[in-house]
Amino acid sequence: MIKRILYAMLLFIPAAIFAKVTGQSETLLFILSALAIIPLADLIGEATEELSLHTGPRIGGLLNATLGNAAELIITVFAIQRGLLDLVKASITGSIIGNLLLVLGFSVLLGGLKNGTQTFDRRHASNNATLLILAMIALLIPSIFDAALRADVVGGAGRELNLSEGIAVVMIILYGLSVYHSFTGNKSDAAHVAAEDKDGAHKPTWSIQRCLILLAAATIGIIVMSEFLVSAVESVTQTLGLTEFFIGIIVIPIVGNIAEHLVAVEVAYKNNMELSLAVSIGSSLQIALFVAPVLVFIALLMGKQLLLVFTPYELVTLMAAGIIAAFISQDGETNWLEGAMLLAVYVIVAMAFFFLPSAAGAVH
Repeated sequence: MIKRILYAMLLFIPAAIFAKVTGQSETLLFILSALAIIPLADLIGEATEELSLHTGPRIGGLLNATLGNAAELIITVFAIQRGLLDLVKASITGSIIGNLLLVLGFSVLLGGLKNGTQTFDRRHASNNATLLILAMIALLIPSIFDAALRADVVGGAGRELNLSEGIAVVMIILYGLSVYHSFTGNKSDAAHVAAEDKDGAHKPTWSIQRCLILLAAATIGIIVMSEFLVSAVESVTQTLGLTEFFIGIIVIPIVGNIAEHLVAVEVAYKNNMELSLAVSIGSSLQIALFVAPVLVFIALLMGKQLLLVFTPYELVTLMAAGIIAAFISQDGETNWLEGAMLLAVYVIVAMAFFFLPSAAGAVH
């Protein structure tokens, strides 16, 4: 049912193109483009998953790590090009807290209501949670030291950028090590995956050629729709009264990741909480340790300076979300009440960012 709805939503692509060509309102263009990105992101995820079944678990894992957040990465690249750097950093924050509070919350709530208390591999989840806390610390450090660096009139600006670049390199290396460890560090997990493949649990239904064609077509579609979406942001902030900060924190992460979100909730509902945690926490790790630092260097290539410096409001919510996820991963089991608590925190955070004045969303 969900797949049929997503495929039907592909009709928003020609609708968005028509709105752009005929000069319709920017608000309508923003809405149509956002809705069009949702099925395209799902198509990239589905094609990547099918391709990974042809290539094997190791290369497949690398493909998923690289393309898992392709939609949001493309959106943020266009935002960088237009100089909307605060929007980019807000979307990084929004993706992390969205995965840890909204997605994990719905997964735990619905999975718990249907299946009761759900269990998962405490050791693997705890390892990911620890890595997540380290990622939060890595994002926290440049923000804390930023005021002191800016106070240095002589070389402060250069040191700000150098610190962000250095931390970005460390984060990318750490992410690479985590991906490598997930392939080689746990023999029992590898044996489990092999056993599933042997039982026929995961068999490719698409050819490699079809996967590549759909990947290319979906990527091109997202590039076009992302350009439409970002071009309409400034107009939407004035028309709908939404701040650029709120759009980055709430709207863009939901649009770019909703297909992946549905997968996490669906597998939790089917009593596979371990996979659901891997999707929600794993996606947060991708954003924090891979996407965010990569955007620092993409911005440099475009002649912009994207510093890993966030507002106090973002830092508080990031640390809170990371700590909550770590606590939930600690005991190896979840229940529906924990999901309700996660969703309650997300609603509180969303309301706070909705009422936050636009001036408060700027770092400097």
